[in-house]
Amino acid sequence: MPRFDVLTIGNYTKDTIVTLAGTRHVHGGGYSYAAHAAAVRDLAVGAVTRLAAADRESTASLVGRGVDVHVFESASSTLMRLEYPTTDVDQRLLTVAAVADPLTPDLLETFEARVFLVNGSLRGELPLATMTLLAGKDGLLTADLQGFIRVRGDDGRLAYAPWPEQREVLGLVDILKTDAVEAEFLTGHADHRRAAAALAELGPAEVVLTHRDGVLLLAEGRYVECPFRPEALRGRSGRGDTCIGAYASARLDLSPAEAIRWAAALTSLKLEREGPVQASAADVERVLRERYPEAAT
Repeated sequence: MPRFDVLTIGNYTKDTIVTLAGTRHVHGGGYSYAAHAAAVRDLAVGAVTRLAAADRESTASLVGRGVDVHVFESASSTLMRLEYPTTDVDQRLLTVAAVADPLTPDLLETFEARVFLVNGSLRGELPLATMTLLAGKDGLLTADLQGFIRVRGDDGRLAYAPWPEQREVLGLVDILKTDAVEAEFLTGHADHRRAAAALAELGPAEVVLTHRDGVLLLAEGRYVECPFRPEALRGRSGRGDTCIGAYASARLDLSPAEAIRWAAALTSLKLEREGPVQASAADVERVLRERYPEAAT
């Protein structure tokens, strides 16, 4: 029976990223960005994903970071296109040409972890039955909101849609990750703190809300805000997945406030380059010392 400190769960995405600087093809998927972030700490990290047989090589970077990857093949990988038409990295158009098969409960029955981190890309990837199975295991259930409120339209575009199973799923979740746009869609609140509080009322004990300037945490009845401080902005895709992977793994050893600062520092390093974070724990500690002097007071 595989047992991990952190197990990330989600489908691989084969991403085409289009910006004003040009077009790139990269290996994506929230599960991968989050697992890379968790692997920065000295933990046993696993990952479960679905992808096409031809895309198995996409897991090489994870394996190189010491992550134990479990692949379940699908007729197709999820094929995603991310277009950034302006310099505002939070304004993007997402389209999906194909979708991998869902991660059903039978695939996850034998896995155990201290933290289960669910990182879906769109609705249907993680069915309610899968979330119920994970919630019944002896571990913290962490989930990214995007995998439940994003749906694929007839034209292939990803858009937000009302979520019928909202109360059931959020009632199962211990730590919820969202971004500001998703939170506003679901709660109607543009104010980050009000949105986080509204989500917490539905069940999650901790809410991590990312936005273009940083991250807000609501935990133990307290708000903690921490900015992102990258030296350059080159890798927006995977920002939120990296942040929650860093936070959830740090929470195994640190207080909420300490963990969110760790997550902000690690995410700052990720934002400096395309692809998953490749930093070390020493790199994160250096960023905390040099760019977050307020954390020492």
